[in-house]
Amino acid sequence: MSRSRSWLAILLIAATVIVTWVATKKVTPPEVQFVKVTREKLISSLSTNGKVEPIEWRPVRSERSGLITRVLVSRGQQVAKDQPLVELDTRVASADLLKAQAAIQEAKAQEQILTQGGRLAEKQQIDSDLARVRLDLDAAQKSYQALDRLVAKQAATRQELDSARQLVDQLQLKIQALEKNKAALVTGIDKEIAKARLQEAQSAATVAQSTLDLSIIRAPMDGTVYDFDLKPGSYVNPGDAIAKVGKLDRVRVTVYVDEPDLGKVREGELVGITWDALPGHQWKGKVDKLPTQIVPLGTRQVGEVGCIIENPDRDLLPNANINADIQATVVENALAIPKEAIRRQGSETGVLLLQGDRIVWRKVNLGISNYAKWQVVSGLNEGDAGALPSEKPIQSGARVQPVFQ
Repeated sequence: MSRSRSWLAILLIAATVIVTWVATKKVTPPEVQFVKVTREKLISSLSTNGKVEPIEWRPVRSERSGLITRVLVSRGQQVAKDQPLVELDTRVASADLLKAQAAIQEAKAQEQILTQGGRLAEKQQIDSDLARVRLDLDAAQKSYQALDRLVAKQAATRQELDSARQLVDQLQLKIQALEKNKAALVTGIDKEIAKARLQEAQSAATVAQSTLDLSIIRAPMDGTVYDFDLKPGSYVNPGDAIAKVGKLDRVRVTVYVDEPDLGKVREGELVGITWDALPGHQWKGKVDKLPTQIVPLGTRQVGEVGCIIENPDRDLLPNANINADIQATVVENALAIPKEAIRRQGSETGVLLLQGDRIVWRKVNLGISNYAKWQVVSGLNEGDAGALPSEKPIQSGARVQPVFQ
């Protein structure tokens, strides 16, 4: 009997403890974290991504085919206009040039011979024969004239005179033949052929020299070499890309802004650029061009906002994928509250405001925001505390135990 009473007493005590605990839990308000409204300089920024490209640049292309024998620069190197970048194999072009130069010398020599009337030895021989025959003709004519006078005096026969006349005629015919041979040493056709051969050789030399000149691929402008990764032994064809050269002290960054955020962007707003490849480094510039159309970018619909970014060290490289923060608006001494404290009830935006030990719904009007805070235009005062989200839902009018961050 006493044992039963002991168990009953234990059960009564346990029940009392449970009832007391439940009553205590009903009375003790839940702990809720709050943040206070503060005054600070608030900068509205729009975070997105983009791509870098030079403002001024020129492509470098090969104008002939060939094997790259020498690479004279490296990516990122500063170059001057006409500075050699790579050199192509020149062996064939050099041999062609030597062959053409030899043909030019031969053609010029032949042309000189023709200009002088033919080969010198043949011309001299004909001139010598002509001189001798003319002397013979002069003597024969004098002999004929003397015989003609003697025949008139009947001191010589008619037969002797006829023989003298035949000799004069033969010598005159021989002179005509020699002069014809001399003229035949050089004809108009020979001169045209010689001229054509010289022009052909000169054209071949010009082509070979041009090929040699094109073997050295040069920078088209002062700037920095980029998009360049060729190695000796690579083969290129006419029109193949060799590199790009651009001015990188100022670059253009195309920033992709989602369609709903485009209305926040204005020309002249400040832009900060970061690049994951160079952590801790930041480049600054301004928006200089607003988009004229919406374009697809993966699953996004974006406007391409143009920005001019200062790059004095030339370390922000073309084609880099960067992160961009567009500083849209600056409000000095703004009322600011962390974004986590902002709630929505239907069409209203507000906060659960701490009043005493209770929370009440307070509608607010918001202004600009950055990645962490909203500007409060109306509805709250400096020092007011708004409730942060908690594990258990809380309603307006509920008692709370505030915990401040």
